[in-house]
Amino acid sequence: MAERLPSRTLLEGPARAPARAMLRAVGFQDDDFQRPLIGIANTWTDATPCNSHLRELAEEVKSGIREGGGVPVEFNTVTISDGITMGTEGMRTSLVSREVVADSIELVGRGYLLDGVVALSGCDKTIPGTVMALARLGRPAVMLYGGSIRPGRFDDRDVSIQDVFEAVGACAAGRISEEELERLERVACPGAGACGGQFTANTMAMVFEAMGISPLGSASVPAVGEDRNALARSAGRMVMERVEDGVGMNSFLTREAVENGIRAALATGGSTNSVLHLLAVAEEGGIDLTIDDFDRLSRETPVLADLKPGGRFLAYDLYQAGGTGLVLRRLAELGLLHLQVPTVSGRTLGEELNTVREKEGQEVVRPSDSPLKPSGGLVILKGNLAPEGCVVKVAGHERVRHEGPARVFDREEDAFQSLQSGSIRPGDVVVIRNEGPKGGPGMREMLGVTAAVVGAGLGDSVALLTDGRFSGATHGLMAGHVAPEAAAGGPIAVLQEGDTVSFDLKARRLDVKLPDAELKARLANWTPPEPRDRTGVLGKYAALVASASRGAVTGVRPSLEGAP
Repeated sequence: MAERLPSRTLLEGPARAPARAMLRAVGFQDDDFQRPLIGIANTWTDATPCNSHLRELAEEVKSGIREGGGVPVEFNTVTISDGITMGTEGMRTSLVSREVVADSIELVGRGYLLDGVVALSGCDKTIPGTVMALARLGRPAVMLYGGSIRPGRFDDRDVSIQDVFEAVGACAAGRISEEELERLERVACPGAGACGGQFTANTMAMVFEAMGISPLGSASVPAVGEDRNALARSAGRMVMERVEDGVGMNSFLTREAVENGIRAALATGGSTNSVLHLLAVAEEGGIDLTIDDFDRLSRETPVLADLKPGGRFLAYDLYQAGGTGLVLRRLAELGLLHLQVPTVSGRTLGEELNTVREKEGQEVVRPSDSPLKPSGGLVILKGNLAPEGCVVKVAGHERVRHEGPARVFDREEDAFQSLQSGSIRPGDVVVIRNEGPKGGPGMREMLGVTAAVVGAGLGDSVALLTDGRFSGATHGLMAGHVAPEAAAGGPIAVLQEGDTVSFDLKARRLDVKLPDAELKARLANWTPPEPRDRTGVLGKYAALVASASRGAVTGVRPSLEGAP
C-alpha cells in the first residue's frame, strides 16, 4: 500500500489495547487488527422505499470488502424522504439533512480513522450528502446508489410517483375521481427503490457515474435483484483496490469530472436539484464552479434521453436500453466528454465506455445526430428578479416565453390551496417566496404545487417562480432557486399582487416590469420577516447557510467569505 494507513494509529501498539478490547467485543479477531478498516456509510431506513433495502445491500458490500482483505465497519446516518414529506412542514428538513448526512459520515470517518469508505445512498439528499463527506475525507471511497424502483402498473401503463402527485391536482379539478386516485396510489410504488423517473435521485446517481465516483453501469440497475447484489459485492472489492493503490476520492473530484457530470444531467433532462448539489460538491472539493457554468454547458449539450418527467420512459427502461453508459457514449461521440478522467474502477471513463452494450431497437436514448433537443435540459436565468440567477428545466416542453400577472404567496400551502380552489387562472405567474434556504428555512421542494398545476390542466398556461426548490419530477415553466432569496432581501421579496412578470428563456431573463427606481424604493422600505426557527437544527441551518447560487452549503470556507 502507498502509505501507512490511518487506522494503524487507532489499532497498533500497547497504548491502543483499550480500543482493541472494545472492538473484540463486537467481533474483531486477531487478524482483523492488521487489515484496512473500511467504513460502510449506510443511509438505510424503513421510512422510505428508496433506502429500505440498503441493510441487505450492505451485507453484500461487507462480503466484497472481506474478499479484498479489509475489515468492514457499518454505520448509519439519517434519511428524509422528499416524496413523503412533500407539501408539509417536514419538507423543511430535507435539504438540511444533506448537510447532516455529510457531517455525520465525515465525523465517523475522522473519528475511527477509516482507511476507506463505501457509501450507500438512495433517497435524493443522501446521494450528494455522501459524496460531500467523501470529498471532505479525501480517502479511497466508492459511492454506490441503491437503485431505482420498478414501474407500477395502472390501467395497462407504467406509472411512477409523479403520476400520483399529478393525479392529486387532476382529482381536485374534477378530471378524475377519488376512487381512481386511490387505485393509482395503491400500485404506483411496487417495492424498494428510489423514484423511477429522471428525478433527483436518478439524476444525481447518473451524475456521479459520469464523474467516476460510482461504478459505471451501477445507477440504472434496479434496486431489487441479483444484479444489484453483485454490484454491491463488487463495490466492496473495488474500494479495497483503491486502498491498495492509495487513490483517494480527491483524485476523482476535478473540474473535468464535474463537467462530465453536468453534461449527463443536461443530456437526460435531469433535475434542477443537480445544480444545487453539484455546486455544493464542488465547494467541498475545492473546484471552481459557478451557476453560470451550467448555462454555458447547457447551450452546447443536446437532450438525448427520452426520460420522465418530460419524456416517455422510466429508469428501468434506460437500464434495459444500455444504462448510463449509453448516454455517456452518445456524448462521447459528440466530443463532449473528458474521457481521460479516472474512475473508481481503476480505468478511465473512455476505457469504461468501451464495455457499453446497446439493446437493439431501443428508443430511450436517441442517436447522437438526432437529439430530442439541440441544447440541454436546464437553463440559468438572471434579471431584476434574480440577480444571482435561478434554474429552469426546459426538457419536455417548448414554451420559452411567458408574461403575466404575479399571484404572490408567502407559503407553499397558501399557493397549493389557491390552486385547489381554482383561483389560479391561465396566464398567471405563481410566486412562492420565503421558502429559500434561510427563509424556509430548508428550501422546500414544490412538487405538490407544480404537480397540481399540471394536474389541473394549467401546465401550458401558468408559470411559477420560487426561492424554494422543485422536485426532479417537476415539469413546466417553473423557475426555482431564485437568488437572492426573499429572506435575504432579494427582489422577489417586494413583488406585489398583479405585478407583470416576464420569463424569456432565449434571452435568459426573469424580470418584473417595473422601473428601476420603483424596485429600489420597494427594497429600501422592505423589512425582513421574523425567522421561522431561531433554535434547533433549523435555526442553526438558517444562521449558517449560503445562497442557493452557492449550493446552499453550510460551514466556514474561505471561498464563501462575503458570499450572500
